[in-house]
Amino acid sequence: MHSPEQELPAMRPPTSMTIAGSDSGGGAGIQADLKTFTALGVYGTSAITALTAQNTRGVQAVIPIDPQDVIRQVTSVLDDIPLDATKIGMLASAEVIAALAETIGSRRVAFGHLVLDPVMVATSGDVLLPDTATELLRERLLPLTHVITPNLPEAARLLDVPVAADLDAMADQAEQLRDLGAEVVVLKGGHREAEEEVVDVVAHPGGVDLLRAERVHTRGTHGTGCTLAAAIAAQYARIARARTPGNGGLRFLATTPDAADEIGGAQAPGDDLAAIGAGRDFLQRALRGGAEQQLSVAPQDGHGPVDHLITIARREAED
Repeated sequence: MHSPEQELPAMRPPTSMTIAGSDSGGGAGIQADLKTFTALGVYGTSAITALTAQNTRGVQAVIPIDPQDVIRQVTSVLDDIPLDATKIGMLASAEVIAALAETIGSRRVAFGHLVLDPVMVATSGDVLLPDTATELLRERLLPLTHVITPNLPEAARLLDVPVAADLDAMADQAEQLRDLGAEVVVLKGGHREAEEEVVDVVAHPGGVDLLRAERVHTRGTHGTGCTLAAAIAAQYARIARARTPGNGGLRFLATTPDAADEIGGAQAPGDDLAAIGAGRDFLQRALRGGAEQQLSVAPQDGHGPVDHLITIARREAED
């Protein structure tokens, strides 16, 4: 006679790890990433690179974590839980970047699709990555990544050039970042605030694409970069599991019903744009949901978070 445990199907869920800082206010960093993974049906693991005293109005303190303690967290996960994707966010110091680059370089396959959000400055304007660490991130970590998701100031800082003023300059900078080693570059255009639509430039092996979305006018923009990168990583994780033999029941989890699509067979050339597009769709919906919420006692003084639970709330309403 078999026990109930033995009769359960041995299907592993999609998995992802976030390597980032902790946001005590819950709107960005580790907290935003894990919420996003959950909302998109992915099992989330984490390694915290720094603690922050942070809320919607700014960052009051950054408490560093020893680089070896960061690596202990990472290797503890790698030694036990297979990963389909990894999202990297705030790294806080050159020492953490160096230690992490060494670990990833020695076990690259174990991290799955690697999405790097080069967090340098918070929405509030607080500097989160020292200047001395930028060169190390560019030279040692960027070449190990599959996708990098800088905003306009971050791209300019990585390339040591002026901030791109138009789409042609954005496309040129995205290609320059690809030349530094990243396979796919998502150069985010949200900082071009004069525009009524947000245009992101995606440079990939097949060329350059423009992804457009209506601008959501809201102060609830805290954690948007973290959320997008985490959503893209989550979609890669789902794609990876859907392509694994024995996991044919999994679906590529788009965030709108008419965008859902079956995935099967070998790696498809359009997977990058599919994952990025679905990640952007999730962020767009989370922005709209966040615009309808108020968390802070002084919402006019800061930037509230996006609504990371937008897909969960929608499903509960449908049920």
